[in-house]
Amino acid sequence: MWTAMPGKELGRVPLFDPADGRTVVPPLSEGRGWWAGACSVFYDEGSGKFYLYYRLRKPRELGRGVECRIAESTDGVSFREVWRATKEELDTPSMERASIFKCHDGIWRLYISFVDPEDSRWRVDLMEADTPEGFSPAERRKVFTASDIGAEGVKDPWVVRIGGLYYMLLSYAPTPKAASPEERARMHATADVYATGVTKSHSGLAVSTDGVNFRWFGDVLSPSEDGWDAYAARLSCLLWVPPVFVGFYDGSRTVDENYEERTGIATSWDLKSFHRASTDGPVLTSPYASGSLRYMDALAFEDRIYFYYEFARPDGSHELRVSIVRRGG
Repeated sequence: MWTAMPGKELGRVPLFDPADGRTVVPPLSEGRGWWAGACSVFYDEGSGKFYLYYRLRKPRELGRGVECRIAESTDGVSFREVWRATKEELDTPSMERASIFKCHDGIWRLYISFVDPEDSRWRVDLMEADTPEGFSPAERRKVFTASDIGAEGVKDPWVVRIGGLYYMLLSYAPTPKAASPEERARMHATADVYATGVTKSHSGLAVSTDGVNFRWFGDVLSPSEDGWDAYAARLSCLLWVPPVFVGFYDGSRTVDENYEERTGIATSWDLKSFHRASTDGPVLTSPYASGSLRYMDALAFEDRIYFYYEFARPDGSHELRVSIVRRGG
């Protein structure tokens, strides 16, 4: 078993003690259901700035995912808000993770997941702008709906460009093969199939030549048969650690741990299939409350790696943190 130890490495992947991380964005209030996180980060060499997307959430009875924001920073730690959008602007019951990305032609893109009001299933859309401040929810266009891939939900995109192709990691909820009429009725009754226990959270891959029109490739990481990640195995980001890609993923044992996932490690040679390294348990957790540490994004920059993640606080809320690790040090 590979274990996460402060000051040690997981194979050749440097890790960290999450308890020493720095708060980037606190939640709006205290207690379970108040979360700041579901982040993604991009470093823009042209401006010398970090751009961070994150989502703010309230408890379900108060509105769920109510707002998303983008903030900029020159040091990757202290951020200033430059853009925001509400769930009303997206016409959705809730939004979740998005992937912020600047293309080689200078166009910025935001791939965002939210619940489709038409069928109460998670979907992914795209916004484009000349600057991160210019994204318009009214001008978004479809990337994937759940029906496009023959699933019950698709969300939480993370995008990277490798060798001229755009690769998108996604969480998706397969249609169960043998669901009862009662189970089918409640799959989308609360507009969050992932929280029902009727299906599970898998990881899929889509590929594009232009970053707009993606082809669904299919499953690349599924929940384990009987382990700490038997309900969810949601890839959240990648690091290139030659000769393999190292993927960080959110795992949970049962639906009871939905929203409180912890972080595991998987590796891949080709991005078409991933192999678990953390088979006996998560490698990164919070020492507080549920132990949740999820929605990791890792940015390799100069001689450091910036790890951004959603982190459970003692009161049960989640905050957005950063831990900075020096490579080779």
